[in-house]
Amino acid sequence: MKNLRPVGILGVGHYAPEKILTNKDLEKMVNTTDEWITERTGIKERHIAAPGENTSDMAVAAARRALEHAGVKPEEIDLIVMCTLSGDYPFPATGCLVQDKLGAVNAGAFDLAAGCSGFIYGLSVASQMVATGSMNKVLVIGAEILSRVINWEDRNTCVLFADGAGAAVIGPVEEGYGFYSYTLGSDGSGGEAIIARAGGTRTPVTEEILKEKLHLAQMDGTEVFKFASRIMPEAINTVLAKSGLQADDIDIYIPHQANVRIIQSGAKRLKQPLEKFFINVQKYGNTSAGSVPIALSEAWDEGRIKKGDNVLLVGFGTGLTWAACALKWNK
Repeated sequence: MKNLRPVGILGVGHYAPEKILTNKDLEKMVNTTDEWITERTGIKERHIAAPGENTSDMAVAAARRALEHAGVKPEEIDLIVMCTLSGDYPFPATGCLVQDKLGAVNAGAFDLAAGCSGFIYGLSVASQMVATGSMNKVLVIGAEILSRVINWEDRNTCVLFADGAGAAVIGPVEEGYGFYSYTLGSDGSGGEAIIARAGGTRTPVTEEILKEKLHLAQMDGTEVFKFASRIMPEAINTVLAKSGLQADDIDIYIPHQANVRIIQSGAKRLKQPLEKFFINVQKYGNTSAGSVPIALSEAWDEGRIKKGDNVLLVGFGTGLTWAACALKWNK
């Protein structure tokens, strides 16, 4: 096998729907308060897709911005890795719909379902293909419309989840830059902690299922919080060890935006200042696979990342899954 090429992120972009749903709005819908949501999660508002706006539409909007940032044309893309749990259809793959809408006529496409860890899983797949030289440019997208798969009468979930998309163009970079390493993990024994119990082949949708809303997301919040608080620093330490870096070497951490208390706990365990962790959960809520790429793109837009910075991404969620990667920024 020929020597592996250095691979990095050539461009990023994100998109959020226009409609904003605030905590005050939710007070009128379920038995909750702005104070309770803010104290428990850090979320103040979230974006909700418009009627007729689909996951593929949001993915395309984010992808176009990433392509523009990278200076790459759609026809230069060799592969689209579409990370989502809330695609337009059970099949065909939403990635194929995105490929068509983008005009990425030379790209293969598939969907990847790893929940809130999905975007980093996608980066791992993309970078290996580029590193080996089998592909030159891969588009990785994380996009979700979770507002259509949650129970709006369940205050334990409807205050958390929202809609949005983020994307990154992956390609070869100059020597000394790009990805250091990855860690990917899963524990299927915890799969029921975040689950939609119906809608698949195990439990097809029936009139009774719809009435009981078993096709919508259910979550054991206590178990998920304990899992995430433990696994986030563990995943970070694992990828740091693989990269030959120390926690102090990282210039900015981009964590999954699920709950500000999880991020605060991770920073404390790692003995890192909270200021090094990019936080935008207050504006977007939990957008699952869209979370990390939206945060990464927004951090770039705000000037929080510059060439040569060590950047660490970490995600965790349904599956249960977790993932982290570290890279030296090349833009």
